[in-house]
Amino acid sequence: MSSLPDRLLSGAPYPLGATFDGLGVNFAVFSANAERIELCLFDDSGRREIARLPLPECTDEVWHGYLPDARPGQLYGFRAHGRYAPEEGHRFNPNKLLIDPYARQLAGQIRWNDSLHGYRVNSPRADLSFDRRDSAPSMPKSVVVTDAFDWGDDRRPNVPWSETILYEAHIKGLTQLMEDVPVGERGTYRALSHPRVIAHLQRLGITAVELLPIHGFVQDRFLQEKGLVNYWGYNSLTFFAPEARYLGGGTADDLRLAVRRLHAAGIEVILDVVYNHTAEGSELGQTLSFRGLDNATYYRLQRDNPRYCVNDTGTGNTLNVSKARVLQMVMDSLRYWAESYHVDGFRFDLGATLGRVGDGGFDPGAAFFHALRQDPVLGRLKLISEPWDIGPGGYQLGNHPPGFAEWNDKFRDSARRFWRGDAGIRPEFAARIAGSGDLFDRRARRPWASVNYIASHDGQTLADITQYEQRHNEANGEDNRDGHSENYSCNWGAEGPTDDAGINAIREKVRRSMLITVLASLGTPMLMAGDEFGRTQQGNNNAYAQDNEISWLDWKAAESPAGESLTHFVRRLILIRKHYPLVRSGAFLYGEEIAPGLRNIEWFDERGQPLSPEDWQNPEGKALIMRRTRLTSENEFEAITLLMNGSQSPLTFELPGPHGYRRLLVDSADTGIGERDLEERSIEVQDRSAVLLLAKGPIE
Repeated sequence: MSSLPDRLLSGAPYPLGATFDGLGVNFAVFSANAERIELCLFDDSGRREIARLPLPECTDEVWHGYLPDARPGQLYGFRAHGRYAPEEGHRFNPNKLLIDPYARQLAGQIRWNDSLHGYRVNSPRADLSFDRRDSAPSMPKSVVVTDAFDWGDDRRPNVPWSETILYEAHIKGLTQLMEDVPVGERGTYRALSHPRVIAHLQRLGITAVELLPIHGFVQDRFLQEKGLVNYWGYNSLTFFAPEARYLGGGTADDLRLAVRRLHAAGIEVILDVVYNHTAEGSELGQTLSFRGLDNATYYRLQRDNPRYCVNDTGTGNTLNVSKARVLQMVMDSLRYWAESYHVDGFRFDLGATLGRVGDGGFDPGAAFFHALRQDPVLGRLKLISEPWDIGPGGYQLGNHPPGFAEWNDKFRDSARRFWRGDAGIRPEFAARIAGSGDLFDRRARRPWASVNYIASHDGQTLADITQYEQRHNEANGEDNRDGHSENYSCNWGAEGPTDDAGINAIREKVRRSMLITVLASLGTPMLMAGDEFGRTQQGNNNAYAQDNEISWLDWKAAESPAGESLTHFVRRLILIRKHYPLVRSGAFLYGEEIAPGLRNIEWFDERGQPLSPEDWQNPEGKALIMRRTRLTSENEFEAITLLMNGSQSPLTFELPGPHGYRRLLVDSADTGIGERDLEERSIEVQDRSAVLLLAKGPIE
């Protein structure tokens, strides 16, 4: 712009954010309680404020104005005037520059200092005091952008839920140590589309990549002071702008290109999104955006004392999605990622928080769920919830509405405990590998609603589950007090790496048994990136602050004989799952008779006998057969039989009839991973091992 006007034109209240129309930019921002909002313009460096112009109009609580001749690339922010009355929930302070909640790009980083607080830090009156310092020099600036990308003939893969294989990955950690990727591109959005990455995913058989948060997030002050970083990204500063640290000198189009290439390879992209809280923290936190624009609307505040935030998330604040404009922002954000970036779904961090209603309780009929399910764009995407938070009644596994899948930590824990050899776990384990119908079979939901996993970003890796019994989080700087205290893990004789061949052999066998469990169970399997070749975090089960070799995937380990062997094993399991419909049944099975003496799912012990009620309650029962059967013709059957020996000794399993053609598909004790026909009516299953069999033939 060659010159700036002394006032803005009235503009329009929609769309929210900064919108370039070819002739200028319309600015619109919501605040129900502000008395005046100013648009602040900055030079290209972001260091000098060159204009401060009041938004001239307010329509339906949206403040708006139009700046002629403004163009994409313009840096800006807001200042909001109003009452500073924390006891009433209001924290307006025009000395604080505010990020546009709808900003689609940010320039610069937060420079942590006390001027970012709306109150005087260390004042005897704490947050009831008022700070008059200008925070603009320490704040990132919002940037006007225009979205234009040639998607060509891009089409969503639209993989059915029952055929989905999830792969949870971190944008940086996935490629930071991948030598095939150019050094300057490693750990970036561009690297996600590298042929080596896509080839690895295709070779495995992955159908969807679930990316840890890529919304713009903060590098927390307390972490920086300890020389650490917010690696995972669960602390959103903006819900529309891609995190700049993954740009690597490129642009947001690198992310679009990655999605485009993954789609061309038949792979979906799912984003882990954080709408339960923001980076502003508790009432003692900073004023960066939402708090300064309308604290009383954006956050859930204690009803009897609105000075204080409700903290159902453990981060200091809770976003109030029961408010219409806050819900609109979340929906607009989701739709933006779906339409501008073509992503295929979302995983909602602390999803229970999004279902909390006026009294703070969880309601599967909450406005957020209704809005999402009826949306013509979002309602057709894959929706996954982390079904818990730390608030009252915060554990809501199985209680989300139809259309949602949910992370199933009960599957994770029971599988770990079964293979560790815990007593009394067999009934629980059976319920989980059968799809957790006790949790999900309601309102026409299907087994895919259960996301089954052994390991995720939050906890130990698959390898570490078998080589560490204690957490080893010393690198986090919290004296090893953080992270889960109970991992249901077992080191099998030595804590950490060892040269003992016997210990290493059983560790590898248990890993393969756990992988069979995930990929041969009813539900949606999820693998954590690197578990397919034995990635370790050196025992750290809370690596949220470790942007280093602790968290990055070691691709040299993937090329080792052990890494290649395990990768081949995982690939084989996924091929089996894709080839045999019984392994990925789209409906819950409850033992209905499909032919005389033959049921669609049956349970046996190692003697080949159906388990009696007394058998189920036997705490020392550590052997289990799950058989799933279908009819392929009037007199022909096909069965998939999973034999599991969680005990410390080999067991001979008698195979229940009918006895037709049998083929051993995979054995976790067989490092050769060879298939073979099985003529005998019994088979020895090694300790801590799982065997998967195919049987077919005439009904006896």
